[in-house]
Amino acid sequence: MSAEEERALSPRDEEWPEAEKAEKLARGAALKWASGVFYRPEKLEGLGQYRSRETQRNNSIQSRLKSTVQSYLEGVSAGLEQLRSAAQEVQNVCQDLGAARWALFDSADRFQGLQQMRALMAEHVQLASVVQVLPQLFSVHEVFSHTLQLLHGQHLLEAHAELMMMEHLRDDILSQLHLRGLSSAQTTVLSYFGGLQELNESLAKQLWDIVGSSLRLVREDPVLFVTAVRIIEREEKIDDTLLLEAAYLPPGRPKGWKQKFYQVLRETITGAHFHATRTDAEGPGLARHLAALQKDIVSELRVVKDLMVQCVPAHYNILSVCTATYHQALTSHFQDILREDLDKQALFLLLEWALRVYHSPEMMGHPDLLPEVDVSALGPLMSPELVDQTERKYVVKVKASVLEWMQRTLEVEFKEWFREEEPETDHQGFFQSALPVIVMQMLNENIQVASLITDSLQQKVYNMALEELEAFLGRLREALVQCGKEHQKDRTVPKYYVSYLLAMLNNNLALSSSVSSLHPDAARREVPASLRAALDRTQKKACQLLLEELLLDLQPLCLQLPSRKWLSGSQLVSSMCEVIDKYAKDFSRVRKPIFTLLLTESELLVASQYLRALMQKKMVCKSEEERSQLCDRLLQDATQLRELFCSLGLDGSQQSLEAVFALRELISLKDPALLSLEVLGFITKYPDVSDEHVSTLLDLRGDVSKEVRHMVLEMMAQHPQVLPENYRPIFSTILVPAPELPFCLRKGKCA
Repeated sequence: MSAEEERALSPRDEEWPEAEKAEKLARGAALKWASGVFYRPEKLEGLGQYRSRETQRNNSIQSRLKSTVQSYLEGVSAGLEQLRSAAQEVQNVCQDLGAARWALFDSADRFQGLQQMRALMAEHVQLASVVQVLPQLFSVHEVFSHTLQLLHGQHLLEAHAELMMMEHLRDDILSQLHLRGLSSAQTTVLSYFGGLQELNESLAKQLWDIVGSSLRLVREDPVLFVTAVRIIEREEKIDDTLLLEAAYLPPGRPKGWKQKFYQVLRETITGAHFHATRTDAEGPGLARHLAALQKDIVSELRVVKDLMVQCVPAHYNILSVCTATYHQALTSHFQDILREDLDKQALFLLLEWALRVYHSPEMMGHPDLLPEVDVSALGPLMSPELVDQTERKYVVKVKASVLEWMQRTLEVEFKEWFREEEPETDHQGFFQSALPVIVMQMLNENIQVASLITDSLQQKVYNMALEELEAFLGRLREALVQCGKEHQKDRTVPKYYVSYLLAMLNNNLALSSSVSSLHPDAARREVPASLRAALDRTQKKACQLLLEELLLDLQPLCLQLPSRKWLSGSQLVSSMCEVIDKYAKDFSRVRKPIFTLLLTESELLVASQYLRALMQKKMVCKSEEERSQLCDRLLQDATQLRELFCSLGLDGSQQSLEAVFALRELISLKDPALLSLEVLGFITKYPDVSDEHVSTLLDLRGDVSKEVRHMVLEMMAQHPQVLPENYRPIFSTILVPAPELPFCLRKGKCA
């Protein structure tokens, strides 16, 4: 390219850099296409065809471009022409506006006279308005009188129409005065229309009387109630309109008669049923009161649902309002009643009524009320906290009643112990009384009654029943102790002392076997540890009194041994066996577990008393012959006693009389030097033996030297014994008399 061409192109390149870039891209694309098409020599033969085809396509594109550019230029030319004409028209308008402005400036003085005409025109309009309402203003008091007559004749719709007309007239005048800032004149207008206040109050009084009698009117004459509702609706619409649109709110607005309608309806319902005379806090009176409430509420809600709903607009939700009113009034009423000191029957009635009756088909779930009446969304009639508090009050009252009843039962039972006849027997001949049946029936009935309310109340009553039963067992033990004291004073009183103690053991066993049935949950019928311990203490106390009675009969016999007469073969143990056999026959009137226990304890008592008698240091063997006689007597006595208890059903391995046989072996030992080994075996078998016991037994032999005694006691010190876990102690209950202290002076009379 020549220098001139480059200079000729450079301005265009500077002005259109995009064109140069596009041309370069096009040349690059063309070269890429050509290299791809003609990369083989044989393809060059079609070069002419490609050239002619591309030439035709370029010519076509150029022709389309020319036509497009041509149409674009024609549009630009037309637009420029329109802009020229518009500019000319704007210039003409500006000239006309300037002329009009100068004309207005020339006429400004003439407009000053129009200002007075405008003021006169406004005054004329006001006077015309006043002249228009003058007839109505002059007739205001006449309309007041007529409206009052209509109200007295209960033509409420006509009276309300005239009242609205008068209020509209007054409010229109007051609004005009307010807009013009003439507040001083408003007082005069209000004074002139002062009768409206009286009419409003008179109408309102009649309306609220009608609303207060609405439940009766909708059944007898619904027209009057419907009229009252229509008037209230009119006033409600006027209130809404004024609140939304009016710039000035007239005096007495908004009236809020719809809210007053609800208020009067609620007060009527509440006053009719819940603000009467003081409710009887006793069970029967409260039951009648609740029954009347149930009947009246269901009846009145049926009237509301079937009749009143048709007399009021749907948006009043009159059935829901009445239902909520009854619900809230009942809630407050129950709270007021619960502030009184109620008996247990009254508390039960309130709980049953609130938790069961209220939602049942007999009341709020009545078929005639469903499904429109739904109190589930109103919350519980009694809050969970109030229910819990009431349940606790009920449990306290029931507890007092149970305590009183149990005390009375115990007093009757205590008196029966002193009767001149034996206690009752069952079909198996076991002694018993009505005590366990009465106690369990009373507790079970209270638990079952509580189950009619809630599980929580049942559980509370169950816990209370166990506590009271445990306390009752404590008082029963005290009564047994008191009876025992009376018997100690005179063993002929009570006459059948042993029989009634045996009856108490059977009663205690009956209570122990039936107390688990009190639990509400059959799968968890377990007796609490404290109650089980109380039952055990009662059983032990009765057994203790029986054993004390047996001991009183055995003691005179035990005091006679050991003695020389006893060694020579007296019938002392035979007499003991007769006493034991007599008591065993009495013991057979108790059931087997207790009978076995009494036999076991009796055998232990006999063995311990026998051993205690031997250790009272009443006798010392003076010769080997006496020791032999003592051993023979011990063998005969222990054998006779053991055979007696075996015949009564007590296994020999369970008897404590084996200690007598072991003691006999200790005394029958020929060589005192071997006593250490014999005593070691003895204390191993009976680890509760003390040094004093062994020393007393050695004294009984009469042939033990001080050296042997010292050796035996030293051996015991070297072999201390530990009581096994299930060991039944026998020697630890035996007290050994204290040894006599040596005295240095000879016996003689005091100087």
